[in-house]
Amino acid sequence: MRTAIDAVDLRILQELQLTGRLSIVELAQRIGLSSSPCLRRLRSLEERGLIRGYRALLDAPAVGLQLQVFVFFRVTSYEQQAIEGLREALRNIPEVLAAYNLSGEDDAMLHVAVPDLAAFERFLHDKLLALPVREVRSNFVIGVRKEPAPLPLDHLKEQAL
Repeated sequence: MRTAIDAVDLRILQELQLTGRLSIVELAQRIGLSSSPCLRRLRSLEERGLIRGYRALLDAPAVGLQLQVFVFFRVTSYEQQAIEGLREALRNIPEVLAAYNLSGEDDAMLHVAVPDLAAFERFLHDKLLALPVREVRSNFVIGVRKEPAPLPLDHLKEQAL
C-alpha cells in the first residue's frame, strides 16, 4: 500500500537515503524547515512505514567477509507450512544477507557473505542443503561495479507537488 507524501516528505526521504546519520538540525537545514516540524515529519514517515530503520553500511572485505555469493535454488515443497519454515530458517542464518522469491526457473535467490570458500562450503552443506531446497546454483561475486543505491523516488515527485 502506498501512502501519500508531499514534497517535503520526499526531500526528507531523499536526504536520509544519502546520509542516514544526519542530525535533526542538519536534516532540517537541508530541507528548509525548523527542527520541530522536521522531527514531526520524520516520526510520521517512520510510523507510516516509509522508513523501516537505520543502519551503517559496512565494507564486507574490511570486516573479513571476502566472498559474496548469489545462490539460486528451487524448493522441494510448495506447501505453505514448508515455505514458512524455509523463510524462518533463512532469517536465522547470519550468512544470508538477503533472500528473494523469484519467478521463472528458480524459486529463490540468496545474497550470502562469508569469509572464504571453506566457509561457503560449510554454509552450503551444513545450513542450506539441510533445508527443503534442490537444484542449488551458486554465482560468486568477482567484483562490484555499483554498490546498492538509494531507492529511485522520481515517480513520487508528481504526487508530492
